[in-house]
Amino acid sequence: MKLYEYQAKQIFSEHGIRTPAGRIAFTAEEVKKIAEEFGAVVLKSQVLVGGRGKAGGIKKTETPDEAYSKAKELLKMEIKGLKVEKILVEEKLDIEREMYAGITLDRGNKGIVIILSSVGGMDIEEIAAKHPDRIAKKVINPIWGLQDYQIRELLYESGMPREYFKDVFSILKTLYRIFIKYEAELTEINPLVVTRDGAIYAADARLNIDDSSLYRNREMAEKREISGSDLEKEAEKKGINYVKLDGNIGVIANGAGMSMATMDLIYLEGGKPANFLDIGGGASSELVKTSINLILSDPSVKVIFINIFGGITRCDVVAEGLVNAFSEMDVKTPVVLRLSGTNEEQGRKIISEFLKNNPGKLIPVTTMEEGAKKAVELAGGV
Repeated sequence: MKLYEYQAKQIFSEHGIRTPAGRIAFTAEEVKKIAEEFGAVVLKSQVLVGGRGKAGGIKKTETPDEAYSKAKELLKMEIKGLKVEKILVEEKLDIEREMYAGITLDRGNKGIVIILSSVGGMDIEEIAAKHPDRIAKKVINPIWGLQDYQIRELLYESGMPREYFKDVFSILKTLYRIFIKYEAELTEINPLVVTRDGAIYAADARLNIDDSSLYRNREMAEKREISGSDLEKEAEKKGINYVKLDGNIGVIANGAGMSMATMDLIYLEGGKPANFLDIGGGASSELVKTSINLILSDPSVKVIFINIFGGITRCDVVAEGLVNAFSEMDVKTPVVLRLSGTNEEQGRKIISEFLKNNPGKLIPVTTMEEGAKKAVELAGGV
């Protein structure tokens, strides 16, 4: 679960990290009123993707009228497919220096990695490439937690000026406390800025929460806002893992790994998937119907490839769900079906019996490779 910048800043501020004064606005008129109160402001599009600045989603303004004009521009924008629906209006800081601080999971080292750089304002990968001597990181053992000596090492190794040691030390401790408290996957300040009067602010803020922890964390769950394209919003409301892509072959598979493998095979055969859709461990008739209707809502889809592996879920149960779904649906788009795994023969027999009375409703295949090739062929990709 990703939080918007303004939501992350609210949490940072509550825990003692200084953030710029600002308010959220939904219209250009609201932006102008806030600008009349603050004076020179920065308008920051609130979308759950990175790269807003490079995409033109952040505007600096000097007057309320300029803020109004630029807000109208922003509210017409889409950034990486996401429509700008709200703007964070913040006081304009007199920035002297930009830095970086971030904490994320390090699965390879079975720990938490904390990263500090005495330069910031760019992607962390770019910082590492351009300023390798100004970036430091430490892997934190989650059992022992972040130790003071590790923060001191980070300060020295990152080339942090000594006059900022005390404030940055406190910010890193607080950032780690937030990371643990909210069971985060990422918390980041980029840039962490120093103003000309010596104050240090979180000029930007990111906080991503582990979805599986939300049932323990009602405060975070209540902040969740469904985002993405209209189809992605609809899928999330229905509990379906769906990501819209730019191809013409709809994909339905059970399991994230199976979905990704199916998409890879489609690419290898010269086609392009229209989506990622993981229906999880089962394939009930209702779930199949909902998934197909969702995919068919995308006008670019020319064929659907359903790739189901019966592991814990048996193929005969999956086949019954598919038969029930297709008995009730009038799907004119070609549907390629690969069914494999536990009780595979029984599942194929159920599908075969269904096709005797409903020829053409499904195109069964034996292997993933065969299914991907057939789907690409039907989509006109070969």
